[in-house]
Amino acid sequence: MSSYRLEIVTAERQVVEVEVESVLLPTTSGRLGIWANHAPLLTALKIGLVEFGPKTGKKRKAAISGGFAEMADNTLTILASSAELAEEIDVLRAKEAKERAQQRLDEAQADWDFARVQIALEKAINRINATDNE
Repeated sequence: MSSYRLEIVTAERQVVEVEVESVLLPTTSGRLGIWANHAPLLTALKIGLVEFGPKTGKKRKAAISGGFAEMADNTLTILASSAELAEEIDVLRAKEAKERAQQRLDEAQADWDFARVQIALEKAINRINATDNE
């Protein structure tokens, strides 16, 4: 199988740089699969999971909170607002963040910024999903 390089980068660090056969991306238009020798591409990403590894079999996961992906010269570069590999995620902390956000949405107080609370909830759920601990 043909492979290519995947780089996931945030402003703070390089999260991963590995050879992969396939990547599934959470784009603003839906899930997108990328394989070796893919045409050049630039796409916006939303909060979601990046799944990467072999074409078949177990894939690794990273939780991202938006950004951009560029495929060029058989390298897929993901510039993410934030990114964590599944094995880096503190599941207890993510579940507590989910509960706090859900509670704030349920309280319906006028002083809450509901868009921010909704995004916080979505990020927490995404982090939990990355670890397969729903």
